[in-house]
Amino acid sequence: MQLVVGRVGRAHGIKGEVTVEVRTDEPELRLGPGAVLATEPAQAGPLRIETGRVHSGRLLLRFEGVRDRTGAEALRNVLLIAEVDPEELPEDPEEFYDHQLMDLDVVLADGTEVGRITEISHLPSQDLFIVERPDGSEVMIPFVAEIVTEIDLEEQRAVIDPPPGLIDDRAEIASSRDDSAGEDASGGEGASGDGGTSGGDHASGKDGG
Repeated sequence: MQLVVGRVGRAHGIKGEVTVEVRTDEPELRLGPGAVLATEPAQAGPLRIETGRVHSGRLLLRFEGVRDRTGAEALRNVLLIAEVDPEELPEDPEEFYDHQLMDLDVVLADGTEVGRITEISHLPSQDLFIVERPDGSEVMIPFVAEIVTEIDLEEQRAVIDPPPGLIDDRAEIASSRDDSAGEDASGGEGASGDGGTSGGDHASGKDGG
């Protein structure tokens, strides 16, 4: 299985190094010296990593055959793609790769169907499951241990224990009606954002890290 593990950024210096936007939780494995990566667009690769180092919090890579700034700039925005065994698991048993979580059925502890995971959004504070409900609507489920109580890959399901209001908006509707009755309702409208996912080799963890 091929997964995006990075995106080439700007050239750094004049000797062919590039900055890389890391899209994997295992850069030392996926983006280490000697690794050979496919690319998108395909004609830019394959690329073999010659050296790697961290500078000011950014990963800098040099690829074999790229020796100057012009060559480095030509790789800007190229996606780096690694071949990953679909059966491979992260070392931490509480973490999972995105492709293992996609399409899992989301259910309550009593088996009630909630929906199906269609996206995983990686935020700085935590990961979110974007879950499509049977009626076509979407709900965002924080991937934290207090809410996602079990991931069962054999049964292809995620068991959740949601707090009130997370997947059922009836309490919110009732509150709005009460406010209207008191003639002082603010009429606030909830905003829901589109949860983007990198589509990369991320390991999502329940601890929100």
